[in-house]
Amino acid sequence: MNVDIQSLGTFNQLAHEGAEQATQSMGQMTGIDAVVDVTKITLLDRADVGEELAGRDFVGVEFSFDGVLEGDTVLAFDVDSAGTITEEMMPGSSDDEAMARSGIEEIGNIMMSGFIDGWADYVGATIDHSPPEYIEESGSDVLPDAPESGDHQQVFVFKSEIEWIDESVNFYIYMLPEYESLTEMMVEHVDTDGDAIPIDKLQTFNEMTTRGTQKAADNVEMMTGIPTESEVTQISFAPIEDVPKQIGTDTFVGTVVEFTGTPSGYLMVLFDEVSAINVAEAMMPIEMDSDELTDQHKAAIEELGNIMTSGFVDGWANVLQTSVEHTPPRVVHDMGRAIMDPLAAQVGQYQEHAFIIDSQMQTDDIEFQAEIHALPNEKELRAALNDLDVERATETGADVEQIFK
Repeated sequence: MNVDIQSLGTFNQLAHEGAEQATQSMGQMTGIDAVVDVTKITLLDRADVGEELAGRDFVGVEFSFDGVLEGDTVLAFDVDSAGTITEEMMPGSSDDEAMARSGIEEIGNIMMSGFIDGWADYVGATIDHSPPEYIEESGSDVLPDAPESGDHQQVFVFKSEIEWIDESVNFYIYMLPEYESLTEMMVEHVDTDGDAIPIDKLQTFNEMTTRGTQKAADNVEMMTGIPTESEVTQISFAPIEDVPKQIGTDTFVGTVVEFTGTPSGYLMVLFDEVSAINVAEAMMPIEMDSDELTDQHKAAIEELGNIMTSGFVDGWANVLQTSVEHTPPRVVHDMGRAIMDPLAAQVGQYQEHAFIIDSQMQTDDIEFQAEIHALPNEKELRAALNDLDVERATETGADVEQIFK
């Protein structure tokens, strides 16, 4: 079963326009100016859905929908945002729990009805949805279980992040469609220009990336002695201009390399500043000159980034049976979007949309998290997937002795 790039772009735009319609409805009800920051389609393991919501409390509404497309949609506000929004719409609701809940249900019903109706208009078929169900949970528990499929361990998720202008208020729209109904709809819109991607191989590539991330984590443990585990691995698809927004505005320290071959592109290994200092000091046998980030820390990060990149990229090459080389790592220390902007601009010379491959790793021993972001050339990734032998997906092992030469 194949899906073409144009269809992915169309469906991503549908989700984005639906989120914009929902946000406009909220603005009319509350007077709040908000914008849709980013919308993306993400393919990831069921167990990882909603990982980015960890550590926060949410309220919102959930709908189920069925017809030509089946699944669930959730509108989730963090608790503080929900209070601000309902107070704007219904003054006094902050002191009345029942009123606040009623406000969330009302605004959710209006916002999400428009979201679903936009999809129905596009496909020219009926998509019915249930009445809104109020939800109040922590982290990913605010989301329903991802749709089950006997043949697929991964799911497509549409995610929109909405930001209230001039205020630190965010909320999220998640659409979790049934795998079969979504892919069948996508297939119906496949163009015949030769840019189709086999969906099963996209899943295999995601699994392969997960193993590559664990290999990078193993290399971290080898160099630092810190037990490190890979966490979320996902492939997202978004317009090229939205790619930098997905990294965010936090400050990172890490490395950037350009890789060439099939596929080519860019790869970043990024640490938040605290993690960079901690992991660098775990690598160095001598005491650092300062508790702040120094040239010594950056040199250690450069070395570690090189080893992590090599393990990750070599794993790809082993499975794809291609030659993938990469440049020496360039150390970066900047806001995430500022790091990604020039890379997205380079890739954007040749394509309107991008696949973004994201992985995370962490350890419980010290405060440490790392992210790997790959931005491959779309056409070359498609060629690599077409040639991918799914039976080689587990062969990501890289020769550690060769890496360390």
